[in-house]
Amino acid sequence: MSVTSIQRGRFITLEGGEGAGKTTLLRGLEAHLRSHGIDLVVTREPGGTEVGEAVRALVLDAANNALCAEAELLLMFASRAQHVRQVIEPALAAGRWVLCDRFTDASYAYQGGGRGQPVERIAELERWAAEGLRPDVTLLLDLPVSDGRARAAGRGEADRIEAEADAFFERVRDTYRSRAAHEPSRFRLLDATASKGEVLAQAVAGVSGLIAGSAR
Repeated sequence: MSVTSIQRGRFITLEGGEGAGKTTLLRGLEAHLRSHGIDLVVTREPGGTEVGEAVRALVLDAANNALCAEAELLLMFASRAQHVRQVIEPALAAGRWVLCDRFTDASYAYQGGGRGQPVERIAELERWAAEGLRPDVTLLLDLPVSDGRARAAGRGEADRIEAEADAFFERVRDTYRSRAAHEPSRFRLLDATASKGEVLAQAVAGVSGLIAGSAR
């Protein structure tokens, strides 16, 4: 008797700087994917597990201003290691799709570009802690730092990361854009200055190939 193999699920990540509109896009894209009958897990980083949410609270707490760059990087990957093993990889192996707000690209952008941690160090952690897992598609919401900061200012008191200077976020944006330029087959660069509907349309176009492939 033949056994039908389970087709591995697809992994989609959303990336971008502060105020880029990831949360809004996440909701719209989730609805779109579910409308196509896709069995979907929606999650975030840091977070996604009990361990990850504890790390998130620690890293974003503005009172923890003595946290060094090396500790921040290790905490992010500690959260990611748990997330990959407990949530993401089991879901993908079971044929479910995963839609995640941030993943390893955020570490290259924030801890690498922003904090100055060596790319080689992050790459080694990616291979080990994240098991080398890469998204099938990464949607990068891109907009000028000044625009993003203005949007984020209306959300209430800044957390530890949001309180950084503009120069930090310029480095973050530059790193994201550089990664997108070097991996055009994975990244979809979205114009986040557009309206919410237009941004969603860009994202839908960016994942249309995955949806078409899953229907075969």
